[in-house]
Amino acid sequence: MNPLATRTSTALAALMIAVSTSAAATAPAQAATASAQATTVPARAAIEPAARTVVMRAQTGPVRQPAGWQAAWMAAPQRASTGFEPNWSEDGFSGQSVRQVVRLTAGGSSLRIRLSNDYGPSPVRLSGATVAYAGQGAAVRTGSIRTLTFAGARSADLPAHGALTSDPVRLRVQPFQSVAVTLHFAGTTGPATFHSQAYATSYRAQGDHAADTAATAFTQATHSWYYLSRVDVTGGGNPQGGAVVAFGDSITDGFGSANDANGRYPDELAERLAARGASRPVLNAGIGGNLVLNDSAWYGDRSAARFRRDVLDQPGAGTVVVLQGVNDLGFSESDTPTYKPAPVVSAEELIAGYRRLIRQAHAKGVKVVGATLLPFKGSDHWGTHAAAVSDAVNQWIRTSGEYDAVVDLDRAMAAPGDADVLDPAYDSGDHLHPNDAGYTAMARHIADTLTSKAK
Repeated sequence: MNPLATRTSTALAALMIAVSTSAAATAPAQAATASAQATTVPARAAIEPAARTVVMRAQTGPVRQPAGWQAAWMAAPQRASTGFEPNWSEDGFSGQSVRQVVRLTAGGSSLRIRLSNDYGPSPVRLSGATVAYAGQGAAVRTGSIRTLTFAGARSADLPAHGALTSDPVRLRVQPFQSVAVTLHFAGTTGPATFHSQAYATSYRAQGDHAADTAATAFTQATHSWYYLSRVDVTGGGNPQGGAVVAFGDSITDGFGSANDANGRYPDELAERLAARGASRPVLNAGIGGNLVLNDSAWYGDRSAARFRRDVLDQPGAGTVVVLQGVNDLGFSESDTPTYKPAPVVSAEELIAGYRRLIRQAHAKGVKVVGATLLPFKGSDHWGTHAAAVSDAVNQWIRTSGEYDAVVDLDRAMAAPGDADVLDPAYDSGDHLHPNDAGYTAMARHIADTLTSKAK
């Protein structure tokens, strides 16, 4: 999905100007979010002293995962680009610290982070990094800061077109607890691998403020994540069935949900599974505008090209929910510049793309849940061809038997009286993306599928 459909080319050009927003403007929302998060953290959440470091090598490409690690949070990496709102990816960082707050969906006694420089043509020098319990806004909880090391050193190089994993650090975390990861770059990074649509606030400060507990220095903010692609935990037990990876486009990414509210459907799914006594980590591998069949400079690599990295290489992944394809159909119905190139796609081509994902997942022992495409009549993606192909694709998803399970969001989210229209109660306003109530409904239906006897 792409909310730029209604924007003019002039507005697109304006987005290329680097703009910094005031962190003060987001402080009230952050305060409300911090208060809500605090209720999910046990009162006696223990902060453990740092144990002796276990050294791990910096790695490029897929990381060989040791036993016992579980991905607790992730964001799919993207190449630097002008986004849906101003971000820092194209300029990168120079003599600055960036603090990023993420909510985990699994707990443990130790954690590590993974940084991605997948789209960086040269190494990036990381001067230092910390992790801590998130506080209000850019502040962190006193006494919780842990210095991260990489192969025993506080500084390290993010390899060109590669990734870097930290050494484990002792910090006890609970499911649904938020942590703040702060990265310091003393030098100049160049364009930064990032995740455009975070729907969460990240903060920037001039100088080295990785060890600051106060928010004072962090005077700039955006709604993207930079370099940080995963947080893993260990010491929390292994969930039955493994982690659920939500794979898709902006409906998975959370377009239309409120910033800093953790209201994307994967967030809601994790909460619903926990409430049913079937707790599993839920990882969000959505990228706004992403396609099954084609790469995009704006919207990431095609699904088959990123499926291994973003799904199969996630520690503890057991199930993937695939909800993707409406961009493949809808981009050709619109003249939006960022949709180009937009070839007309047939049902057979899209189904072949789904089959590639199913084969990859099954080869790794990962179950695949297929979700039908949501109704989208009235949106910029709708047209005669897209309507016909979406009907054919949804019918194949329902009846082919090639998925391990199916959740029929097309029917569940349809308006009364018109099966092609997204229910107004669930519509964010563009007839394409759900609102918060819609994401809650999606999570409920997917949780029903995951907790049924068939699963």
